[in-house]
Amino acid sequence: MTAMGATYLCQTGLSTPGNESCASWENPVDKYLAGEHPRDVRYNIPVSSASLSAIKSLGLKSICCISLTNLDGSPASHQVLQYVACHLGPHLQSLSLGGGSPTEASFVDLILGCPTLRVLDLSGCNSLFTSGTLLAQPETAHSVRQTLSGLHELNLAGLRDLADLSFNRLSSCALSLERLSLAYCHLTFEPDPSRGCISPQDFSPSQFSFHNLLRFVQERAGRLHALDLSGTGLPPKALRALGQVAGLQLQELSLHSCRNLSTEAVASLCLQQPGLTSLDLSGCSELTDGALLAVSRGLRHLRRLSLGKLQRLTDVGCTALGDLRELQSLDMAECCLVRGQELARALGSVHGAPPQLASLSLAHCSSLKDTSVLSMIPALGPSLRVLDLSSCVALTNRTLQAIFTYLTHLSVLRLAWCKELCDWGLLGLGEPVHRTQPHAELEHQASGTKDPDPEPQGPSLLMLQALQELDLTACSKLTDASLAKVLQFPQLKQLSLSLLPALTDEGLVAVARGCPSLERLVLSHCIRLSDKGWAQAASFWPRLQHLNLSSCSQLTEQTLDAIGQACRQLRVLDVAMCPGINMAAVRRFQAQMPQVSCVRSRFVGGADLTLTL
Repeated sequence: MTAMGATYLCQTGLSTPGNESCASWENPVDKYLAGEHPRDVRYNIPVSSASLSAIKSLGLKSICCISLTNLDGSPASHQVLQYVACHLGPHLQSLSLGGGSPTEASFVDLILGCPTLRVLDLSGCNSLFTSGTLLAQPETAHSVRQTLSGLHELNLAGLRDLADLSFNRLSSCALSLERLSLAYCHLTFEPDPSRGCISPQDFSPSQFSFHNLLRFVQERAGRLHALDLSGTGLPPKALRALGQVAGLQLQELSLHSCRNLSTEAVASLCLQQPGLTSLDLSGCSELTDGALLAVSRGLRHLRRLSLGKLQRLTDVGCTALGDLRELQSLDMAECCLVRGQELARALGSVHGAPPQLASLSLAHCSSLKDTSVLSMIPALGPSLRVLDLSSCVALTNRTLQAIFTYLTHLSVLRLAWCKELCDWGLLGLGEPVHRTQPHAELEHQASGTKDPDPEPQGPSLLMLQALQELDLTACSKLTDASLAKVLQFPQLKQLSLSLLPALTDEGLVAVARGCPSLERLVLSHCIRLSDKGWAQAASFWPRLQHLNLSSCSQLTEQTLDAIGQACRQLRVLDVAMCPGINMAAVRRFQAQMPQVSCVRSRFVGGADLTLTL
């Protein structure tokens, strides 16, 4: 389903597991209502009486994209839906009720108040389909059909009670539908999915059959462009029957975790639907190299390809990837047999990588080596914005410095658990002569002398000035010597330095000065951080919204006080398993910071985990 850009939290009433303590706050949207904002920003509105005034205010701004959470069949929920229909409905284009439990009557009343709706998300709304009577009245169905005449996208993912009859009634009210998600719905499959016509007498009130879905696709073939059947257990025969529907020209197809699919069925799909621009085959564990070869040779207009968790995929399957000249996003995460030689050869061929490639994920490809990545990186080009090499544990500083040399336009770089990365790699100092000895420029830091820390010399992390997100989780050889020098990104919004045992208060303060725009910061298991560091660092992060300090064993309530005074935009704080912070301190923090929606505080105060668990 489509992404709607930024998300604003309008009101809170979150519930979380364990001992997580949450609070609600009033009128938090005032600062957004004061200025003009893009109309496609999505507002999350938890359903409660406290949200009514916010809904009226948002209506004055003609907000068109909202999500309603905590929706149930209570009178309070019914009142909120009435307010949404009255104040937001006339302008609403995208509505999400995902995971809610509205009554059928309140749902129909809401929909009738939203005549311009284009996107509707009912994922997990099982209460609407349990009885099987939704839209059973012809006059109600007629009114809803008129209201939803412009609906282009429908999300029905995760509906355990969806059946032929209820699907047919709802889909018949959305005659302009172009995008449909049925991910993780329980589909039943016949031995011969392409058998003759299905009559109304065959529609099941209790089961959702692939044969009925196929009938729908045949009827809407000329308009339907995107289909998500992830997690439905789609068998090879059903995929073939779907692909050969006359007039069907799919552009996007998601088959994530359809574990029964065969390589032959995917090859047939590539011949039947050559116009596909987005294909998700991640988690289809039976697929082999032949599937990727068929995709590379048959889907020449492909822009997004997801192949994560294909455990049988090897380098052989990557040989033709260079033929996908329009590819913008490639996800090969957890393809553990891919060593990278053929991938590097395909992307580093005479033509180079696809000129528009913007995102590449090779996370958890544990067989990936420096030699392959080094031959690949120069060919990736200036269009690449997202690179994920998390848990590619064999990569070293040579790869790091190649990234700093050739990929200077990156906005997202993820290197979590790349444990061979060292300070000299981040600093661009070049490899030391003797690997068993510290770099000459770093010896002053190790000896504790007053000499200045080494300055970056060659291609360092500082070359990536467009970075918005950086993940160095568990790069355990990194210390203050490099982090204090290279983490200087005024526009960086997300940073993870978890599990860095050598990060100290001095490094924390330097990072705070260098990255003042952080909104999300993860520092869990940084055991050398103390209250002293946070007393100096907190004032540099007024924009911080999400902060994870779990398992930082030296922190006490003094850190909470410093954060409470400086980080006034904070929404989520995790201090779980911080023995120096007790629940009394957490409660005082929440009283001081009512806008914080959730404080995760499991096992604070030194709880004995052996007893608690």
